[in-house]
This record gives sequence, structure tokens and C-alpha cells, in this order.
Amino acid sequence: MEDNAEVEMRSIQPQEPPGGVSSSSPARVVIFADSKSRERAQRRRAHIQFATLCWTLYLSGWNDSTTGPLLPRIQRVYDGYITGALSNLVLDGRYGFGKVIVHSFLRSLVMVLGYAINGVGMALQDTQANGFVASLRDNPEMKMGILHAVWLTVDNVFGYSSASPDCPVGAGAFSSPLVATQFVQKPHWSFHYLCSLGLSLVNTILLITVFGWKTQDECLAQIGVPPCEKGNSERSQFRQVFALRAVHLLAFFILVYVGVEVTVGGWIVTYIIDIRGGGPSSGYISSGFFGGLMTGRLCLLWLNRMVGERRVLFIYALLAIGLELAVWFVPSLVGGAIAVCMIGILLGPMYPIAMNHARRVLPRWLLTVSIGWIAGCGQAGSALLPFMTGAIASKSGIGILQPLLVSMMAFMTSIWILVPSSTRRED
Repeated sequence: MEDNAEVEMRSIQPQEPPGGVSSSSPARVVIFADSKSRERAQRRRAHIQFATLCWTLYLSGWNDSTTGPLLPRIQRVYDGYITGALSNLVLDGRYGFGKVIVHSFLRSLVMVLGYAINGVGMALQDTQANGFVASLRDNPEMKMGILHAVWLTVDNVFGYSSASPDCPVGAGAFSSPLVATQFVQKPHWSFHYLCSLGLSLVNTILLITVFGWKTQDECLAQIGVPPCEKGNSERSQFRQVFALRAVHLLAFFILVYVGVEVTVGGWIVTYIIDIRGGGPSSGYISSGFFGGLMTGRLCLLWLNRMVGERRVLFIYALLAIGLELAVWFVPSLVGGAIAVCMIGILLGPMYPIAMNHARRVLPRWLLTVSIGWIAGCGQAGSALLPFMTGAIASKSGIGILQPLLVSMMAFMTSIWILVPSSTRRED
């Protein structure tokens, strides 16, 4: 009996781990502490990387909203044909034909090339930032919403819209529109671009310091995200991307969505003034719309997660169409202004949702390249649909705006139905 009791007592006592290392040994404690320290360092670096990308999108918003306030001054400087013709009487006699024509050409060329190079750089940064955030493992949906809300914070919310230069700067204006508006009144208005240069230099220093010259996989590995799997296809990335049906559907959806967003923000002021009899303060309605976009991208994150991003987009689209019908048929200036702001709130989350959905349905090794094509189509939509609206409105009147917007929103929703909901392909 005593032997049996002794055996039972030994069986219930905690066993020593193999190798003679106890659970409370210094080696085990050191390993645990190192693991915790590494996790904290990875989280800290992940926060720094995300903050740097937010600054990059902030700069993109700054860049987009600069042109609007400066546009009247740019037109006076670069479109002064009468002044140029009179000046030619003096300059031609003093400097000669060759020097005058080359100097004038180079001056305009520098302006055009500057905007072209700037556009290429901003497009590359936006694409890389979207692709990087979509590849994150820790709550990428929320971070994508914050990333695009930061862009809206400086771009179209507070004052001039890049799509609507006629929109006045509001009382709450700050950041780029505020600074640009101050420079418009100065003789050396072009010094505003020195501010942009300073912000760009800060952005360049941050990007080099945080990301260096590493690949995306190397940067993700620094924050504990494993490298993405590689495809087995022998085709180039370009051909693989364009062979995916989901890429083209998402690109088409974004093209229509961005076109709707810019059309509403750019033309709603003209509609309110001409159709609803609004005054000069009608420009604030456009600011309210873009403020709604920012609010929706931040404040509806919880609803996106609760309902599911694919399903909730249908709800947002149907509600936005209903509100657009209210703007169309209800002859109320105040009611229309409120409805436009609510439409902004409902449209706001759609762009981040589409980018997050790309992460789910596209191969990870093609994600950044695919997002570049999708985002590029969005920029094409921002030019194409407002231009089409203006062309039609010039013939039929601005009253055509609302039926056009309703039809474009319905078309956008039908495209979203066709976007696949299955997980990404692995071939």
C-alpha cells in the first residue's frame, strides 16, 4: 500500500522539463522576455511605417488641393496672350526672335513637365502605400480607411476641390488650401511651391529612413509579416494581372466610383445655384460632401466589420441612390445640402472597401501591381465622367446632373455584383 501511494504521489507531482531546464529557469525567462521585446519592437516599427505612409497620403492630398486656389493666378500668368503680344514689341527688338521664343517655350514646358513628373511620383507613392497596407496582417481594413481619410483631410474637405476650382475656401480651411490662398495674394505667388518642396523633402527623408531601399517583403518581415507566396506561372506579372477577371471588374468599379465622387463634388455647386437658386455660399455644400467622405471612412469602420464589407457596400449604394433621388425630386435647398453630405458619408467607405476586397480575391504576389492598375483606372474615371457630365450639361442643361448620377450609381452597384467574393486564386 505504501509503495502504491508513493507511486500515485509521484504521478501527480509536476514533471521536470527535458534537458534539465525548469519552467522557472533563467533560460526560459530570457527566451520569453526576448520574444516579448521583439513583439514590442515589431509593433512600434509597424506604427512608424503606417504613420509614414499616412504622411505620404497627406502629401498627396496637399498636392491635389494646391491647384484650385492657385488656378486663377496661374491663368493670369500663363494665359496672358494680350500682355505677351504687347511685350513682344519690346522683347523682339532687344533680344531677337530666337531667344524670345525659346525662353517662352521653356517657361511653359517647365510648368507642364513639373506637373507631369509630380503626377507620376504621386501615382507611384499612392499605389505602393495602398499595396503595402493591403498586405498587412494586423487589421488592414481599419488602416486602409484611416489612410484614405488622411488624404481627404487635406484635400477636398477644407476649401477648394481639385475637381471644382470654383468652390470657395471655407471658414475652417487649413493646410494646403489655406496656404495656397495666402500666396495667391502675394506678388511671388509661386513661392507656395517652396512649401510643397519642403513637405516633399520631409516625405523623402521619412521614406528613406523608414523603408530604405528594401523590397516590400523585407519591410513586412521587419514587422513580423511573413513573405508572400510566389506564383508558379512562367508568365510575366503584367500578363498574370491582366488575365485576372477580378482585377478588371474592380478597376471598372473604381473608375465609375471615383467618377461619381468627383462629379458630385465638382458639379453639385453649379446644380444648386442654377436649379435650386442657391447663393455664393453654395460652395460649402461641396465641402460638406467631401467632409462626409472623410467621416464615412472613419466612423463607419465598425459597421463595415459587423455587416461584412461586401454586403455593406450594397446597403451604402442603395441608400446613396435614394438620397440622390431626393436631391433630384425634392425642391429644397437645405434638404438637398443635407442629402449631399449624407451621400458623401455613404460613398466614403467604398474606395477602402474595394481595396480591401482586392486583398481577399487577388493573389498576394500580384496585389501591389493589381492595385496600381485599379487605382490608375480610378484616376481616369475622375477625368472621364466629370468631362462627360460637362459635355452633356452644355447641351441639355445642368438639370441633367441628377439622372446621370443616379444611373452611374446604379451601374456602379451592378458592377459590384459581378466582383467575385471568393478567396484569392493561388495559381
